Amino acid sequence: MGFTIGRETRSGSRRRGRMSDCTTVAEYTGLWGWAVVPGARAGSGAAGAGARACSCGDTACRAPGAHPLDFAPEVPAGASLDDVTKTWSEFPGAAVLLPVGRTFDVIEVAEAAGRRALVRLERMGLPLGPVTATPDGRAHFLVAPGAAAELPRLLYRMGWDDADLDLRGLGPGDHITAPPSDLAGLGPVRWLRPPALDTALAPPQARLLVGTLAYVAHRSPA
Repeated sequence: MGFTIGRETRSGSRRRGRMSDCTTVAEYTGLWGWAVVPGARAGSGAAGAGARACSCGDTACRAPGAHPLDFAPEVPAGASLDDVTKTWSEFPGAAVLLPVGRTFDVIEVAEAAGRRALVRLERMGLPLGPVTATPDGRAHFLVAPGAAAELPRLLYRMGWDDADLDLRGLGPGDHITAPPSDLAGLGPVRWLRPPALDTALAPPQARLLVGTLAYVAHRSPA
């Protein structure tokens, strides 16, 4: 009897976990208007200490737990909870990935610099979009599409083009892991500034943030 109860408990936990995942994805698609892609998860590997296996099944995967599943369909923006459940049930435990370059681009900096910049930007009263922090110490500022291509020109115009900055843009073809999914087996991604109805589909122009981000990145220790 004990084994049966335990088995039912584990099964119930899995069902609750799947529904929690589906609810999170439906929030991204239905509330924030973002498309979502099922992503790989990293687990323990057998190829030596520190090795990680990837749920994509490729034993030579170069980015375990940090890329979309090539065989999984995208869940489009606007998908309902029923639509999400139909798709996500085929990929239980998948990480939630957001395609970049559609409703937003991303400016990435070190998390410590991103936190300091966020405080400055809020004090200045500048418009801000969502910001995430990854378990490997990066901060992702969601900005208007086109920022990745525009970034070198913006840095040049602001006099930062010759500085050695830990700052880069992510655009079309890139993906970011969304909270609360795990990134590469390192831990969950977190919100430093969660999405809101007025910024999810209309994030700020990069030119409003780049100067502060570059300044703080330049002054931050390597």
